[in-house]
Amino acid sequence: MTPSSMRIALIAPLIAPLREPQLGGVQTFLVDLARGLAGRGHDVTVFAARGSRVDGVRVAGTGVDSTQLSATRFHPGEQGGIRGARGAAVAAAGEAAAEAAFAATLALIGNDEPAYDLVHNHAFDIPAIRHAAQLTIPVLHTLHMPGEPGIGAALAAARGGAHPPLIAAISDAQAASWRDLVAIDAVLRPGIPTAAIRWSPTPTSDRLLFAGRLSPEKGAMEAIAIARAAGRRLLLCGPAYDPQYVTRLQEFLGDTAPNFPPGAVEVLPALERRTLWLEMGRSAAVLCPAQWDEPFGLVAAEANACGTPVVGFRRGGLAEVVSDGVTGILVAAGDVAEAAAGVGRADELSRQACRSHAERHLDLEATLDAHERVYRRAVGERS
Repeated sequence: MTPSSMRIALIAPLIAPLREPQLGGVQTFLVDLARGLAGRGHDVTVFAARGSRVDGVRVAGTGVDSTQLSATRFHPGEQGGIRGARGAAVAAAGEAAAEAAFAATLALIGNDEPAYDLVHNHAFDIPAIRHAAQLTIPVLHTLHMPGEPGIGAALAAARGGAHPPLIAAISDAQAASWRDLVAIDAVLRPGIPTAAIRWSPTPTSDRLLFAGRLSPEKGAMEAIAIARAAGRRLLLCGPAYDPQYVTRLQEFLGDTAPNFPPGAVEVLPALERRTLWLEMGRSAAVLCPAQWDEPFGLVAAEANACGTPVVGFRRGGLAEVVSDGVTGILVAAGDVAEAAAGVGRADELSRQACRSHAERHLDLEATLDAHERVYRRAVGERS
């Protein structure tokens, strides 16, 4: 380790192991962050669910079985972010499992506290916030969802404790959504490893692509509607995050099939990252029709790094990722017809400009610089 290096504990969401293909953008970015920090000489330990692997980085054996936490998956717009429709007993069991998982995980860190200069938590769960508040070393929480009152109350309580944490958002728009709940100390935008991404100066077809977890807020059904209105084929891929939504999506595909040529919509499970980048580069545009205020938009950043423009709804942090009219077309939220028209406009955009924008504004190295600054602030304030 260099004299300026730090000993960092990264806490991942425990609802899924860190392994390809990842469940979502949080997991994807956390792996990049861990590897990037380790590459800069920091001593990084990742605390994650059983079965996790991060090449080149130590992963602590928490023993947490992520399947026991499936009922705690975050669903925006619902009480506490947890879907009560699963049944009170199932929800209670999930909450109890999360309590035990994060108590054990934070105990591992607390029992070994001198080993770390800082703890950086990326989990959404209230128990993670509450147990981290018992640590005497600096803690940073990065928020990966729009403002949510229950989580805001837990953060505010931690702020009132003996060892107040720092709190970071991942976009200016997301930070604004938390303003009435808790103060945000920094905006730490995710970045992407552009040097590792091969980009394509030309698509191989006029096909569109949607990549994201299959849950209402990501807009898979809206992507199908946009492709249909634009008269384009669509590759739709993502993990089955929300079983109820997956059922609805299958029904929607069945209902709309007569209006599509055979094979116009290809549905695949989540793709490993390098395969996804290859498919992005082959596509004419990547669709991001979010049904919520997107906290950031990692898929859009990856699309631009592949040289592929984005067509999406102007919501949340997406406007901070996509340069409208240069690296993508953003339209009013919910306007499928305008998004379909935007697909044709996206054909005229420069793929070189998309790639250059990603290299200048979305690269992981700048993200690592920002994280190091905040880490040193956290450590300095506590020393």
